[in-house]
Amino acid sequence: MKKIIAIFVLAAGLVSGTVQAQTKFGFIRVDEMVSHMPELKRIDTMLMSYQNDSLPRTYNYLLSQYNYYDSIATDSVRQTAVVRQQAAGQRAEFISELQNWQATAQALIEAKQNSLLQPVYEKVLKAIDDVSKEKGYTYVFNKEALLVSPQADNLLPLVAEKLKVKLPPAGSQTQTTKPAAKTGN
Repeated sequence: MKKIIAIFVLAAGLVSGTVQAQTKFGFIRVDEMVSHMPELKRIDTMLMSYQNDSLPRTYNYLLSQYNYYDSIATDSVRQTAVVRQQAAGQRAEFISELQNWQATAQALIEAKQNSLLQPVYEKVLKAIDDVSKEKGYTYVFNKEALLVSPQADNLLPLVAEKLKVKLPPAGSQTQTTKPAAKTGN
C-alpha cells in the first residue's frame, strides 16, 4: 500500500512539474511596438494633412453658413418675418456648432487617428500571437499591467524581429508616441 501511495505521489509530482514547465509567461508594451512601426510616419503625415486641410474647410463652411443665415435673419428690409425667423433658427444651430468646434475637431482627429492605427495594431497583435505560439508562451501580458517582470520574457525584441522593425539600441532615449486608446489590445 505504501508503494502505491509513493508511486501516486511521484506521478502527481511529475504531472505538476510538467504542467508548470508548459506554462510560460511573457510581456510586451503594445503601444511601444506600435510606436516603432514604420507606418507611423505616413500616419502622422496623413493626420497633419487632415488637421491642416480637411478640418479648416469644415470650420470655414460652418462659419460661412452662420454668416449667411445671420445676414438673412437681420435683413428686415428684404425678408419677411417668417423667413427671418427660420434663418435665426438655422443661425443658432451653426453658432452652436462653431462654439463647440474645438471639442468636435478633437473628436474627429481622434476618430481619424484610430481608423489609421487600426491596421497597425492588428499587424502588431498578429505578430505577438505568432511569436507567442512559436516560442511557446502560454500567456502574454501588456507590460503596463505588470508591476514586476523579468527582462528575459520581454517579447518586444522578438516581435520587432518578426515584423522586421529595427529597434533603437537599449538604453538610448526613445520617443514613444502614445496612440489613441484602442479596444482589443
